[in-house]
Amino acid sequence: MTRQDAYNLLVQHMKDPANLNHSRESEVIMRALASKLNEDQDYWGNLGLLHDIDWEYGEASHCKKCREILSQAGFDDEFIETIISHGYSVEACGSELASKKRTTKLQHLLAAAETITGLIYASALVRPDKKLESVEVSSIKKKMKDKSFAAKVNREVIKECEEAGIPLDEFIEISLKATKEIAAEIGV
Repeated sequence: MTRQDAYNLLVQHMKDPANLNHSRESEVIMRALASKLNEDQDYWGNLGLLHDIDWEYGEASHCKKCREILSQAGFDDEFIETIISHGYSVEACGSELASKKRTTKLQHLLAAAETITGLIYASALVRPDKKLESVEVSSIKKKMKDKSFAAKVNREVIKECEEAGIPLDEFIEISLKATKEIAAEIGV
């Protein structure tokens, strides 16, 4: 599926601009990670773009309804299970997912990428100019240690980048750089 086809599918199921921005942020981070690891950027980007395709159906449907949506769109089981895996260990996604653990490099990186978007975005909003361009890697690293800042952002999930062989500092740098490239598009 092309990127445009994936985006068209996303907007059939997601309308909230903030949610669309989050999906876009996750996409660019996943593309940057794929580039670094010499992986398929379109495939990885589509994972980031579509990971929350069922979010607006409500908490009870998140990481569940996506199986139906994505299989009907022609995605294979591996792609779908990778999408679902970002909800592993999350109580809100139901007991059957709360007990599962991510095991692949791609699963760890998707979860870390979609999670760090919240920390990056919040870091921009507390800057005097409220601009992503003024956020530095050092400030993200500092915010990682401050558990009261963007308290709902799970730092342990972000650290899963290391399970995939990417040191945390490098992951933060890749993620921030990728997100800055779409700052105007996402309004920060």
